[in-house]
Amino acid sequence: MTLATWLTVVTICVLGAMSPGPSLALVLKQTLTGGRRNGMITALTHGLGVGIYAFLSILGLAAIITASPVAFSVLQWGGAAYLAWLGVKGLMAKPQGEAPLPEAPTTASAARDGFLVVLLNPKIAVFFLALFSQVVGTDTGMLARFGYAATAMVIDGGWYLFVTWLFSNPRWLHLLRQNTIWFERIFGAVLVGLAGRLVFGILNGK
Repeated sequence: MTLATWLTVVTICVLGAMSPGPSLALVLKQTLTGGRRNGMITALTHGLGVGIYAFLSILGLAAIITASPVAFSVLQWGGAAYLAWLGVKGLMAKPQGEAPLPEAPTTASAARDGFLVVLLNPKIAVFFLALFSQVVGTDTGMLARFGYAATAMVIDGGWYLFVTWLFSNPRWLHLLRQNTIWFERIFGAVLVGLAGRLVFGILNGK
């Protein structure tokens, strides 16, 4: 692993992590409704999922998935269904009596959602296949492969930890939480929209 190659991986992973999508919506939702702790757990399990996907992609899983239309289709439809389920839950959120906040999600649900939103997104496998096919060869050692996967994991987890820290700042988190129900519904609509876009892409072969 040369420094130039590693910096290339870092740059592409940073851009990939910062791209808005279902992961960002999910981390924001968990942070807003469950607080900084839930947001951090979601960020960390999301980063772990990315690291596992990156390493398995290096080992050839991504090639297998993209070479198997059935496996790829199952993951795509599973991902769309999961995002839609999360979105519908958000759209149906209701205040609990006189309480200003809906029931906060558990840390277990935060960990689950952070990991599954990665696992059920086969486009992440395609992303890493495209990236690592440029830097990984037959002469790339196992230590270097671990290094590339760890880089992707740290960058992704670090970015969403920063997002969690930023949006859980006490200065304005209280203001956001006063309107949590509406943010729940907005995030729900975003997730349903993303699921719809994924379904549209599946039906159009994208």
